[in-house]
Parts: sequence; structure tokens; C-alpha cells
Amino acid sequence: MRAPTTLDETRLPLPVRVANRLAGWLQKRGARHGPLEATNLIDIARHRTGLNDFGSGDFFEPLSRLLESCHLEARLNLIGRLALRSDLVRTLSNRLLMERDRQNDPGIAAAKITQPLFIVGLPRSGTTLLHTLLSVDPSHRAPLIWEVMSPSPPTTKRMGARIRHARRSLAQLRWLAPTFRRVHALGAELPQECIGLMSPSMLSDQFDTMYRVPSYRAWFLKQNLLPAYEYHHRFLQHLQNRGGAHRWILKAPAHMFAIPALLEVYPDAVFVQVHRDPLDAIVSVSSLISILRSVFSEKVDPCEVGRDALRYWSETLAVFLQQRDRFSSDRIFDLNYNDIRQDPIAAAKRLYAHFAWEFTNEAEDRMRSTLANQPRVENGFHCYNASQFGLESETAKSHFANYCQRFGLTTKGLIASGAPAPEMLTTDSSEPEKEQVAVVPPPPSTEIRGGLEAAAP
Repeated sequence: MRAPTTLDETRLPLPVRVANRLAGWLQKRGARHGPLEATNLIDIARHRTGLNDFGSGDFFEPLSRLLESCHLEARLNLIGRLALRSDLVRTLSNRLLMERDRQNDPGIAAAKITQPLFIVGLPRSGTTLLHTLLSVDPSHRAPLIWEVMSPSPPTTKRMGARIRHARRSLAQLRWLAPTFRRVHALGAELPQECIGLMSPSMLSDQFDTMYRVPSYRAWFLKQNLLPAYEYHHRFLQHLQNRGGAHRWILKAPAHMFAIPALLEVYPDAVFVQVHRDPLDAIVSVSSLISILRSVFSEKVDPCEVGRDALRYWSETLAVFLQQRDRFSSDRIFDLNYNDIRQDPIAAAKRLYAHFAWEFTNEAEDRMRSTLANQPRVENGFHCYNASQFGLESETAKSHFANYCQRFGLTTKGLIASGAPAPEMLTTDSSEPEKEQVAVVPPPPSTEIRGGLEAAAP
């Protein structure tokens, strides 16, 4: 018998389970809920903000497709339906507010984003620790969770209140999913990855992480993602108005899928790719997605999640490797997960040297302080099992053989010997407990608690 995994130990709080069961019981007896409509959510956002102009860029079709997929395929529980509505209204409201700010201050649109660094690689491969360390250099800037959740106004006005609001929202997610803190640490003032900056375009990996939306995802993967990156750029300009720096440090594994669109918006971008045993990475991200989706649905199939993750990330990686072959060597730098884990400062120094950046004493001191001040792992490790997600050694070997050979990696010895991977994998202790970790969307807003209380018997 295998040891229990973090997914095995994941369970919603009792009041949430009661509310979900009551809603399910009522639904079976004819209390049907209609699908959310794009026009209704847009009207709610306009009423909430008193604004009408969403700015350039069409988001109605992707929003409509997302809502249709959620209604027909996501198998949402009560909390899932409340979260979907709340998050989309918040995102639409932010888009309205940001457009108002942009019209009121022409300097926002005039801001230049110069030679940003994009951290890419398979999810769960140490990119978060690297993102966190690089962002504390005073010459660098990363998007922070609180300002992505509440980007307006693009000044320090009400900054304390916005940070407190983000903390309450993060506490809400921790309450809904207590085991999630083992997988993904949360903090209002920590770096956020780029999917949150792209979500106002309604073209974002964020939605597939939270909900089972296969038809939306199939459509999404066929789209030109230039509108998403154009909005990403607008979002950075907005954040830069509050506080800029010499260089933006950005991160999202999903960037590997859309390099042409990214380079059209950021033609001078540079990259660091982090490498890790692919099987570890895929099993870890499958566990993360399964745990997060289980908040919003009682019908999560871990094997389906694992198959989808294996296919998507192996294909994405293959696409990116073709694109990166066109880069000059001074434009991209490679780091190994183990190097970041064993000596993150040395890894950072090598990166700075590659790009001819100055590694100042102040930057090093801040990085060392960040590492020293990470709290102890007090909530347990993230434990996962490849078999729980239907992932087998030989399958992983066939999907990632070229990648592993190119970068001298092994998949638990698969490339070297064909040996099976260990059954129990315990990871992510190398990524400090309070960090922002890959592929996590902004949490459901605090409106959900009020909805829960209203729905409870």
C-alpha cells in the first residue's frame, strides 16, 4: 500500500461540503441554475465600476467560450460557480478601471518596457525561487500578487488597503484548501507570474488550471495569442506607473507555447530556461492542478489531469526548443533545477554574468536575506505519486527523450537505464514555503465566503 499523497489528504472544510451537498440535492430536485452569460457579467462589472470602456481588444468571444465550457464540462460545485462569477467580474472590473486610468494619464501608455527577462521551463522546476531572488535586486521589478489583483489606481494610493484585501483573499483560498499550502505558498507581496496579467484578455492558462474546460482549451491553443501579450504589455505599463525599475523579471512556463507572439510585443526580450527531471515536474503540476480543481468540483479525474499535462507540456517544450534554436546564444541562459536548489546565489551570479548584468553587493545581500528569512516548512511537504495520475516511466521517457538527451537530463534514470521511477516523490521543499509558485491564478475573492454563508442551511 502506498503512502498517502497530498491529494489524498485534500478535503474541503465541513461548511463547504454541506453547502455543496445541499446545492446538489436541490439541483436534483429541479432547482436548476442557468449558465453564466458574458453579457450579464459585463453589465455587472460596468454597474460596479460606473464605467463603460474596456479599451481595445476583443475579449467577448474567449469569455463566451470559457463560460460555455465551464457550464457544459467543468462540473462545478456551488463554490466553483461562485468563484467563477466572482473572479470574472473582478477581472472585467479591473479592465474597466485600468482603461479609465490609462485615459486619465497619457504617461501610462507612453511607458517603455525594455529588455524584460522571461523565466521559462517546465512548471514546478525551480522557476519560482529564481523569480523571487531576481526580483529583490533593486534594479529589478516583478509584478506582485496584490497589485495584479487590484491594479487601479496605478499609484501608491490606498496601497495598504489593497494589500490587506489581497491577504484576505489568500486567506480565503487557504481556508478552502488547507493542503494547498504544501503545494503552493501564498503571499500578497510576493511575485506573481504572467498568466494573471493576461487574464483580462480572457486568453490565459489560468482558467484551465482552475477548471476542467477542455473545449475552451482546445480552442485557446489554436488562437494567435498576440492579443493576450498586448494586454500583458498594457498591464506592465500600468504597474510601472506606480514604481518602475531598470528591468522587469517575468515568469510563466506557458510562455514557451507562444514565443512568436511574445517576441512581437517584446522584441528585445531575453530568457532563462530552467531544467528539471520531466517526470517530477509533470507529476508535481498534475497534483497542483488536481488539488486546486477539487476546490471547485467534486469530480476531478487525476489520471485525466496527468494525461493532459504530459501531452501539453511535452508538446509545448518541443515547440519552444525549435523557437529557441533561432536565438543568439547571448539571449538565453540555461540553469538546472539542482543548481538552483543547492546554491541559488551561485546560480544567480552565473545568470548575471551571462547577460553582463552588474551583480551588486546590495543585490546579493537582499538575496541572502530573502533565503535566510524563509520560514521553516511547517505544513508538511508536497507528496505525490506518479501512478495516481496514470503516469508511467516508459511513457514519460518517450515524450521527453529528445529534451533529456539535449540537456543531459534523466527521468529518474529512465534515459540512462530504463529503470522505473520511485513510487513516492516528495518535492518542493527546495522552494520556500511562502513563495508564489508556478501556474497559480489569483484566488477567489472574499465574496465567496458571503455566498457560502447565504447558501448554508
